[in-house]
Amino acid sequence: MMVGMGCHVRPGCSIRSRYRGTVQHHGERKQAVKQEAGRWNLASHNARLRRLSSNRKAQPMCWRRVRRVETIPRMSPERDSVLHSWCVPAEWNAPTVVGGRGSRLLLEDGRELLDMSSLVECSNLGHQHPRLIAAIREQAERLSFVTSAWGAEPRRALAERLLELSGFEGGLVFFTLGGADANENAVRISRLASGKGRGLVVTRDRSYHGASYMDMALSGDSRTAHQVDAAAWGVRHVPPPYSYRCPFGSGSPHACGQKAAAAVADCIDTEGAERVAAVLMESNAGSNGIVAPDSYWPMLRELTSERGVLLIADEVMSAFGRCGEWFAWQRHGEQGRPDIMTLAKGLTGAALPLGAVVMSAAIARCIEHQMFYGGLTYCGHPLCCAAGLAALDIYREEELIERSRKLGASLFAELRKLQSRHSVIGEVRGGHGLFAVVELVADPATRAPLAPWPQQTDTQRAMLRAALDQGVSFGSRGNLLIIAPPLVIGETDLSAAISLLDRLLTRFFPVIGLEKKA
Repeated sequence: MMVGMGCHVRPGCSIRSRYRGTVQHHGERKQAVKQEAGRWNLASHNARLRRLSSNRKAQPMCWRRVRRVETIPRMSPERDSVLHSWCVPAEWNAPTVVGGRGSRLLLEDGRELLDMSSLVECSNLGHQHPRLIAAIREQAERLSFVTSAWGAEPRRALAERLLELSGFEGGLVFFTLGGADANENAVRISRLASGKGRGLVVTRDRSYHGASYMDMALSGDSRTAHQVDAAAWGVRHVPPPYSYRCPFGSGSPHACGQKAAAAVADCIDTEGAERVAAVLMESNAGSNGIVAPDSYWPMLRELTSERGVLLIADEVMSAFGRCGEWFAWQRHGEQGRPDIMTLAKGLTGAALPLGAVVMSAAIARCIEHQMFYGGLTYCGHPLCCAAGLAALDIYREEELIERSRKLGASLFAELRKLQSRHSVIGEVRGGHGLFAVVELVADPATRAPLAPWPQQTDTQRAMLRAALDQGVSFGSRGNLLIIAPPLVIGETDLSAAISLLDRLLTRFFPVIGLEKKA
């Protein structure tokens, strides 16, 4: 260590002051504090910077006596020790989040990001909601854990609330760790209730229900289709209600929705209704970016009921205000009521992992005297259920379901204005709540996507990086932008994010944008 004109530090090391009487330039000392921000919470980091600033006037010029500075090894990149989900390990390179506040994420380097995806439609209540944190702390002090072999007050209370909100009084709730095992267990329950132990399940192409082997079979996901034989798992896929690129060649969204529902019925009839245990479909929002026409879900419910086949609504992403209702199927009233629905993500505002299978009274009666061989150690964890209860209170008392419906309509209108200015936008869909999909195309006439699904062009990736550089994180998959901010986002922040998107589309797709204006 050299003393005098600055401190020479070994490369690969950061600086931490031990205060033992060497001299250091105040700018270098401030930088040292910034470098160790990852070792301290953000509040502590900012407080130390304020103390440094307040000490400057007491020292001559820009030098002052500080205590000894010694070197410590700098933390290696997280990818050196963690295998992250859905990535090429060597290519993973994301900033470290050290805190959150409302719709913003706080990064290790001191920056803030406006979260326009709710971290994959999870953080409906924003980040670090104080009532969620308080509820978890209070429950931890009372009872941290007990298995589902024992009763737990928050588990019972949450189940009762979910049955009440959904109108499934007399039904049952099976708690899981997340959406994937909720969907898998919903299939198991439907097979048990229907008496079809190996009954078939009908799902659709271009859908996503999780990443376990069973869920990969259920999903119509091109990324994982090669890893599992869906037919061997008893799954049959039908074309989706994708009206922008209708697989049935329909000329209107209404007709496309009807034909997609009829395709499910045709599949059941072909296989034989006595062999089909359930139909599993996403009821609205999903990472696939398909929002079914209004004609689809009620007709699907009607056709499955006629055939005595159970309907499972995957509400993992679409529930809890994301689509303007407690549960997205409720927009269709009783005509849209499923037999079973699966929940996760917004159930706890993403504060803790929790999923649920909510089943009707009729299903509950069918399995009441049968053995259910299912469940994992942490199913119905008291801490998670306490967070779920607090989340439901927040949604209701802060009127976030209604707020999402109102802001979602405004968001949709603004995105449609962008579509009129940028022909790279082929379609905007959603808008029932704070969830909208912007589909980007290379040619608006032919509707050719920017890249084959689910690939992304270099230009689109560069646009998303530029948004991050300007403090906004947009959700994206393939040629889609998925706009789904926390339900607590400020109207000014929402407007600013859409204005930024407008500028970025002009910058990165200028020719297409000019053609549209011409």
